[in-house]
Amino acid sequence: MLYTAFIFGLISSFHCIGMCGPIAMMLPVDRTNQAKKVTQIITYHLGRLTAYATIGFVFGLVGKGFFMAGLQQKLSIFIGVAMIIIVLTPDKLFAKYNFSKPVFKVISKIKTALGSQFKNKSYKSLFTIGLLNGFLPCGMVYVALFGAIAMQSESLGVLYMILFGFGTVPMMSGVVYINSFLTIPIRNSIQKAIPYVAVVIGVLFILRGLGLGIPYISPSNMSLFVQANPNCH
Repeated sequence: MLYTAFIFGLISSFHCIGMCGPIAMMLPVDRTNQAKKVTQIITYHLGRLTAYATIGFVFGLVGKGFFMAGLQQKLSIFIGVAMIIIVLTPDKLFAKYNFSKPVFKVISKIKTALGSQFKNKSYKSLFTIGLLNGFLPCGMVYVALFGAIAMQSESLGVLYMILFGFGTVPMMSGVVYINSFLTIPIRNSIQKAIPYVAVVIGVLFILRGLGLGIPYISPSNMSLFVQANPNCH
């Protein structure tokens, strides 16, 4: 299921253009030295990937707890259903209940720290901008975290979120150079595809939990459990 992380990140990056694109376009990079500009943008992405890896580790541990409790199949089905519900729920409903309100003060501090880093063109500042950017609330990241939980281990949770982050790198890098070509109609058209991709990934997690015996997609129930002896037929 790891490949779904990169695919979802790649598609989600079009959503990121609207949410985090302004941050990428305002990065304090050297506009006169293209080689240095590239390394600075890479440094920014390394910060984002570090943030994703950190939260992937935490949610991977949560998934490991479910795995140790023998709930991996039910968890995979639940996560698949949750993914589908989240992407199909209108944004206005989430805004109405303001789920981020309990951590508003923390988010406000992150934004303040993020703003102060734009005054410095050092690599440390660029890394910090990426790091703080990665911790800002994002619906697409929330969906990806469900996938990290389903990986059932902290290491795979980290890898899942890193692959998701890598999927966002091409577009988030390109927005600095080709922003003028990404007109609003084009962005809107691409963003309409995001829910469909998320639903497909959600269905894959549901099939994985059902254990229908389909190779790579829905392995049999037996192969979903850790066993002392290999299950060979």
